[in-house]
Amino acid sequence: MKLSYRWLQQYIDLDLSPSELAEALIGLGLEVEEVEPLGTDLKGVVIGRVLEVRPHPNADRLTLCRVDLGSGEPVPIVCGAPNVAAGQKVAVATPGTTLLLTDREGNRQPVTIRKTKIRGEVSEGMICAEDELGLSDDHSGILVLPGDAPVGHPFVEYLQQQGLTVPDYRLEVSLTPNRADAASHIGMARDLSALLDRPLRRPEVAVPEPGGEAARQVQVTIDAPEACPRYVALLVRNVRIGPSPLWLRQRLAAIGLRSINNVVDVTNYVLHECGQPLHAFDFDQLIGGRIHVRLARAGEQFTTLDGKTRQLPEGALLICDAERPVALAGIMGGENSEVTDTTTNILIESAYFDPSTIRRTSKALGLQTDSSYRFERGVDAGLQRWAAARAAQLIVEVAGGEIVPGVVDVQVRSFEPRTVTLRLPRLAHVLGTEIPSGEVRRILDRLGFAPKPEGEAFRCTVPLYRPDVHEEIDLIEEVARVHGYDRLPMPEAFTVPARVPDEPPAQALRRRVRTLLAGFGLREIYTNSLLPREVVRRFVPASGSDHQTDAPHLVETLNPISAEMAVLRPSLLPGLVQTIVYNQNRGQQVLRFFEFGRVFARTDRPDTPVPGFAEHEALVIGLSGPHAPEGWDVQPRLTDFFDLKGLIETLLDTLHLSDRMALVPAESPEPTVAYQMNLVADGRVLGTLARLSDALQEAYELRAPLYYAELNWDAFAEIAHPAQQRRYRPFSRFPEVDRDLAVLVDRDQPVGPLLETIREAGGELLRHVGVFDLYEGERIPSGKKSVAFSLRFGADRTLTDEEVDARLEAIVRELERRFGAQLRR
Repeated sequence: MKLSYRWLQQYIDLDLSPSELAEALIGLGLEVEEVEPLGTDLKGVVIGRVLEVRPHPNADRLTLCRVDLGSGEPVPIVCGAPNVAAGQKVAVATPGTTLLLTDREGNRQPVTIRKTKIRGEVSEGMICAEDELGLSDDHSGILVLPGDAPVGHPFVEYLQQQGLTVPDYRLEVSLTPNRADAASHIGMARDLSALLDRPLRRPEVAVPEPGGEAARQVQVTIDAPEACPRYVALLVRNVRIGPSPLWLRQRLAAIGLRSINNVVDVTNYVLHECGQPLHAFDFDQLIGGRIHVRLARAGEQFTTLDGKTRQLPEGALLICDAERPVALAGIMGGENSEVTDTTTNILIESAYFDPSTIRRTSKALGLQTDSSYRFERGVDAGLQRWAAARAAQLIVEVAGGEIVPGVVDVQVRSFEPRTVTLRLPRLAHVLGTEIPSGEVRRILDRLGFAPKPEGEAFRCTVPLYRPDVHEEIDLIEEVARVHGYDRLPMPEAFTVPARVPDEPPAQALRRRVRTLLAGFGLREIYTNSLLPREVVRRFVPASGSDHQTDAPHLVETLNPISAEMAVLRPSLLPGLVQTIVYNQNRGQQVLRFFEFGRVFARTDRPDTPVPGFAEHEALVIGLSGPHAPEGWDVQPRLTDFFDLKGLIETLLDTLHLSDRMALVPAESPEPTVAYQMNLVADGRVLGTLARLSDALQEAYELRAPLYYAELNWDAFAEIAHPAQQRRYRPFSRFPEVDRDLAVLVDRDQPVGPLLETIREAGGELLRHVGVFDLYEGERIPSGKKSVAFSLRFGADRTLTDEEVDARLEAIVRELERRFGAQLRR
């Protein structure tokens, strides 16, 4: 939001400099990003009269002017403005005057005017445009003053007589979404009133009562009461559309707005004055003199003021006349009812629109305006009639006309203010200090909460412009920010626990795995938990054509910030792929990443914290590109599936989980992968190891295959935790026995299940088993392969050959029974 320093002074007495004002607002919790000067003190600028204008002999676009400055001989001035003419009253910067002028790069820099020659002709000053004086951004021509402007009079004094003060300063303030009340000059002044303990000055406005002649000329019906609980309409007749007066143009220019005409400028002025968006209709263009508020139908289109025809989302809120839409409620008016130079009768709209309805439509259309910015956050539900009356009063002042008596005020839902109690002992406990009750009462009263003492508490009525205040802690925050966080004393002593608290087991395991993965050469990444819908669809199998049934377990945001943040991620894989692509496109080759993060899905389980939704922490590991950087002694090969599998097996070994978890081939791989293995424990799938499908690899233009593992970390940690309790086991004082075993199995038989069977059949005597040879070829039957295992047996005694042979025979029998394996001799 943009704030004008001089404009703000209309509502509160300020003796703060612009930089001090910025510090004060920051202390109130309002982040000030920039303070920009909009002009200089204009010392040296006087009012002159152009006596003569003739062409410059050496430049086609320049003219030579003789200007009377009210003292002495007229001075020559070279001017490049297209609208300069003899007889005009103008503002002239005399030599020695410093102005803020825009350079070729668009930056405003201080420039001192000097007597000089321009294309061979002497120029003793500069006839100024509005932007050069800091009055607006208009540089289309020089500022032409009214005929009664006194020649030779200092221009600053003339402005003061018009109610203007220079120089002005623009403050760029970043508001948090809950502070809709601060999105106006009066709202900002209210906070400063509490901080500085000075009265807030609101303009005096005669607010008409509902009914009267206006209610007989305008009919308002609301068919969408949830989206539009209140609609106010007020009529002004016989206005004259034209340019706005200088004071109004300057106020709007100070906050970066372009002047349009006197009526539209007033609606913008009132919006930024009090925070209530308004819209002015050409009343004669409203068919039937009727306002009808309804929701848009599927496929409906509407042409907005910017000339664009927009496809409206179903459920968008429309303002219609008797036959057609005339405005997109809370966002932008329509081309068919805008105020033009021929307009004479005005209908002022001042309404309360539901924030979620406006936000949903604004995001769907990608169209945000000053009005939607405020409606999305929630405007004051009791301000509509005041704002309409204020606008009507100003329109009559700047455009003439008469206000039609009465007003139409249709309310389909009343807004009752909440009451919240603030206990002084609770305030002192939370803030760590006692604030005098008189100061607490003053702060709450200045902020509009109307505190009433009740013992050691205040009963507060929450004004309608503070929809963010619900509970006692909200009032405590209000008192704290105005009192000043920097004034809260530091405690004299801190309570320090006598011992370091134990680290939660899951957190300790996560920290250990992070360290291990970093040691394996992987880099940790953090990706966005919100993704575009089309990205998620690539990774989630579709089950229908409608976006609601494409993936019924997806969690979609109701009012996404943008289309890029429409769905909560169901997997960490999309973020990993995007990170791989980003690094690949910037010349990185060895790509090894991991990420811990939460994933989200819909569920039918009744035991979740939020019914219908579930989330858990996940771990994703991704490998792509060469397995190692190229070097004089290394000829890198492309990473393959066995690199990923080996990394996971090493991780399991290090965590003492090899005997509790197993990798088994997936019976029905997901359509997003080329092939897949599952990590299984106690019959439960904890995660997958896979290679990304060729279709996705091509879609993302990956130059090398991506191998990834994604684990349900919550489930993994639950099983892994007991294995992390380290117990001492002494080395055996007895020799261990090594044996080799080779069997013939079908060529497509995975080795993992063979290893699991050997471990089971080997019993307690089998200490270790591993694969040391895999052979196909000569002397091996067609369709078969030979797999050789190394086995190590041991016990807390000396084993006999008979015991070891018995275990080997049991292993061979079990392999033969389950897999048809044949012992190779």
